[in-house]
Formats: sequence, structure tokens, C-alpha cells
Amino acid sequence: MTMSNFNKVILAGNLTRDPELRFTPKGTAVCKFGLAINRTWTGEDGQKREESTFVDVDAFGKTAENVAKFFRKGGQILLEGRLKLDQWDDKQTGAKRSKLGVVLESFTFIGTARGEKDAAEGKPARKDAPAVSSPSGEPDGTDVPF
Repeated sequence: MTMSNFNKVILAGNLTRDPELRFTPKGTAVCKFGLAINRTWTGEDGQKREESTFVDVDAFGKTAENVAKFFRKGGQILLEGRLKLDQWDDKQTGAKRSKLGVVLESFTFIGTARGEKDAAEGKPARKDAPAVSSPSGEPDGTDVPF
């Protein structure tokens, strides 16, 4: 019996920083941003508890361009993607390091529009944004400049 593989995450949260858009030497858009997912629950002692999970997200192609165009720090997003493990050797210590992140495949706007503040700053309002971005392919790792 063979075992199937399935790698899919669905997250909803707030951007922790403005998206950072860059382009590979071949012209592929790459966007990086952080996501905070908050959880609140009541402990056995009746006290409210809260925890935040921080996730780094990478988007590619047209999806990357749309994230950079329509989102800012604090904005809410519902995203679908896949987990990706990055591994490297620490340049200072030589130790093996790793970090689990998400590669964005599609997203949906949630919450309220960023509002008049963004419009006053010349940033696009949510009402002009697409409802859902289409998935895009990820370039091979040799083409990513950061």
C-alpha cells in the first residue's frame, strides 16, 4: 500500500510588515511578508489566554504582484498555500539551520478595507482589488535574489 502526500495550509491573519516585492534576474516577481495568527482561549483556571504565531510567507508571479499592490502592514488576509522547509548552514557558527514557511498559492481579502488613510496616502483601496488571486508557479531556487 502506498501512502499519499498532501501539503496544504489555510491561514487567516494580519500582515506584520508591508510586503517586500522584488524581481528575479529573469523577471519573476517574488514577494515576502510576515503573517500573525492570533488564538484566544480560556484555560482550565478560567483565565483568558492568548498566543500569536508568526509565519513567513513567500509569493511568486502575478500573485506576488497583487499582494504587494493591495496589502499593507496590519491588513487581513485569508491564504492557501503549502509548507516549505528552508535549510542552510549558519555563516557565523557553521551550524545547520532550518525554518518552516509557507509558499502562497491563493488568497482572499477579509475584514474591512484599509480605508481612507490608505486612499489619502495614494495606496489602492480594497474595493479595486481582485477577490481571489490565481495560483502561480514557483521559480527554481537558483533564480531568487534574496
